[in-house]
Amino acid sequence: MRLRQLRVVRVPTAVRGSAHSFKLSLVVEQVCVLRFDNEAGKGDHYHAGGDELPYRFTTVAALLNDFWQQVDQWRQT
Repeated sequence: MRLRQLRVVRVPTAVRGSAHSFKLSLVVEQVCVLRFDNEAGKGDHYHAGGDELPYRFTTVAALLNDFWQQVDQWRQT
């Protein structure tokens, strides 16, 4: 069984280019395999494997739903 960790980080304030202050990631065996991120200058995006893809934030509920959908897709690989 592989060690998995879910990380949810709430930064004190939303970074420039983002409407929220959350970062979500799935870490497996100390390697981040999925991360929904917001970064100053880049805004909202997510990382899946080695790819960085744009993400359009709408609500926290949608963010969580999209994250879990990506987790499900990762689990199928």
